[in-house]
Amino acid sequence: MTENSAKKITTKDIIAKGSLIAIIISVPTLIVFFGVWTVTDDLIFGAVGGLVTNFIALGFSFKIVSKKFVKKPKDNFEL
Repeated sequence: MTENSAKKITTKDIIAKGSLIAIIISVPTLIVFFGVWTVTDDLIFGAVGGLVTNFIALGFSFKIVSKKFVKKPKDNFEL
């Protein structure tokens, strides 16, 4: 029988990676929201700008997670 050599994910890893992704998503959104709100003095424009930035940041974070945080299975094994 083969041994399960997969590394177990610890709670510390989950918290660290989740916090990093949360920072990547939330910081640009808040910066754009408060920046637009301060410059235009209109809450709606700030909210729309923050929403657009949030979706862009979600796309970038999805790419980062799929490339850096997801372990790909090896192709040379049989079931």
